[in-house]
Amino acid sequence: MLQPSIVSVTPLANTRLLLEYADGQKKIFDVSPYTGGPWYGELKNVSYFNSVRLLEGGSGIEWPHGQDISPHELYEQGEPVDAAAG
Repeated sequence: MLQPSIVSVTPLANTRLLLEYADGQKKIFDVSPYTGGPWYGELKNVSYFNSVRLLEGGSGIEWPHGQDISPHELYEQGEPVDAAAG
């Protein structure tokens, strides 16, 4: 399944991301399972984690040193945000 493009990414506490999609969906993705090892371990640094950015065209996200998470993982494993809750 092709996921809608991402229109915004907001870093949250506890290595989580709030993702908003072009179709209006909002999802929270927990990055903590990815923070092991030397490559993704850098994401444990709050300042670095907060430097996440949206790729051009909303095709994905990445951090300054190239760490990324595949768009389909973000979409399929993200927890939907209840519209009533925010």
